[in-house]
Amino acid sequence: MSGRLSGKSALITGGAGGVGRAIAAEFLAQGARVLISDLDADAADDAAASLGPGGEVHACAHDVTDEAAWRDTLKVVQDRLGGLSVLVNNAGIWVPGSVEEIEPDDWRRGMSVNLDSVYLGTKLALPMLRDSQPASIVNISSIAGIIAGSNLAAYNAAKTGVWMLTKATALHAARGGNDVRCNSIHPYFIDTPLLQDVFARGGERKELDDDQRGKLAKQAPLGRLCTVEDVAHAAVYLASDESGYMTGAEIKLDGGFSAM
Repeated sequence: MSGRLSGKSALITGGAGGVGRAIAAEFLAQGARVLISDLDADAADDAAASLGPGGEVHACAHDVTDEAAWRDTLKVVQDRLGGLSVLVNNAGIWVPGSVEEIEPDDWRRGMSVNLDSVYLGTKLALPMLRDSQPASIVNISSIAGIIAGSNLAAYNAAKTGVWMLTKATALHAARGGNDVRCNSIHPYFIDTPLLQDVFARGGERKELDDDQRGKLAKQAPLGRLCTVEDVAHAAVYLASDESGYMTGAEIKLDGGFSAM
């Protein structure tokens, strides 16, 4: 099918690469108009230029941890897209370390990027989303928001926070009589630059080898890593009117990992 997002206008944070870029590409293919926002303005511009066509995709610099930057970005959305019907809170960082290992500054940075940004975006975008009903918020969480790891204290806590904030937002919108839905996606490990941080040592990021990928893939019953396309397809469903009766829910893209 095509045209599943015709008439929709979408903001995708962290949209310059990896998951965000894949979501943007699929949204455009399904007829949406898209604004890619990213901390790296040049990368956002490059992504928009490569995705095209002109007039359907735009880009802007955006620090998702800053309230003023959110207000500026939403103004760009209004100016370029004429409104907002889909918000994809995708921007995130990898924050390793056990509760004893992680330093307070790293904890706060992880919470700010991975969780506070979702709060800020949701709070500030809701008036625009109400004006464009039916509307949808898609929060990119992680399977780490459902299953904990001993060395992921901050990441687990933030991604679980996104999961619960999603539900609270869904209830708030529904009880206000608004057709603004909010759902979350929880992927397993995805082969993107963020995954390279899992194996980084001393801050040095290296390309993953087949053995490292294989070890992670074997942990999932389906025997492979999640892909950016897997996440993009789920995001299209949640952004479209096809999921009109789905809110406060989560899609686990974990190859069966959480079923064990």
